[in-house]
Amino acid sequence: MDLSIVIINWNTREMLRDCLTSVYENINGLSVEVFVVDNASDDGSQAMVVEAFPDVKLICNTENKGFAAANNQALKLATGRHVLLLNSDTLVHGDVMEKSVAYLDAQPSAGAMGCRVLNTDGSLQKTSGSYPSLLNLLLLTTGLWKVPGPAFFDRYQLTRWERQDIREVDVISGCYMMVRKTAMDETGLLDESFFFYGEETDWCRRFQNKGWKLMFAPVGVITHFGGGSVKKLNHKRDVMLTEGTVRLHRKHSGLLGGAACWTLLVGFNLSRAVFWSLTSIAGGAKARERGQHFRRVFGASAQTWPGSV
Repeated sequence: MDLSIVIINWNTREMLRDCLTSVYENINGLSVEVFVVDNASDDGSQAMVVEAFPDVKLICNTENKGFAAANNQALKLATGRHVLLLNSDTLVHGDVMEKSVAYLDAQPSAGAMGCRVLNTDGSLQKTSGSYPSLLNLLLLTTGLWKVPGPAFFDRYQLTRWERQDIREVDVISGCYMMVRKTAMDETGLLDESFFFYGEETDWCRRFQNKGWKLMFAPVGVITHFGGGSVKKLNHKRDVMLTEGTVRLHRKHSGLLGGAACWTLLVGFNLSRAVFWSLTSIAGGAKARERGQHFRRVFGASAQTWPGSV
């Protein structure tokens, strides 16, 4: 088996249908198995998969187990020499999967790789980048990453890099992340203490700790719509993102590192709440909406400290 494809779904039936259609239309001679793990959707996703894609190996959960745990259910069953984590809100194009498999086959030191990711308008998504260290988070939250000139300020998201060349990176986006099965067996599965954010960054860190390289290679493109299940989370998305990032630092940098990360991100959420609340005084629906959003995020600050790692 060349490739095991794992897709997690939570109430994205039509996006999932389009994603699976693009997968099967672009297998290009690869031997593949496709897993869909459904996290207790109530939108008819499970019935759609059974009816329209009978070859899919469907795993139906009775509760939302989160991204890491759901992926692990399929990863434990995967038989391909490579495994692809693929978001349900994506479309794969052309021979990107075939060329990704060929790239990993030709690069035995690479434990995982990512490809070019496009927005729906064809513009580039800035996926694959650097680890969210405290310095990188400081550059992001203070807006210093926007400073023109020295590449130092753009070291986190690498927004000036057009993703046209092969490069070793720290983090590969989980929207399209192809992993060598032997590297996964050595590193272990995703950490299920991460519910929805931070799990692929933690996985990438652990691959590197085992000596595997993480590579970006412009072998082809996918389209990533963004949102998908996340659109249903409202302010909870930012709460979960903050918790996942703090959990990442507490796991890899200890209690002090986690506390520093928590303080930095809570301070950022507070500054956004104050800024948008003051801006809303002058009127404007957007400002009122953003103010309410960040007040809710800041109000949930206690929830963003992980109880255990």
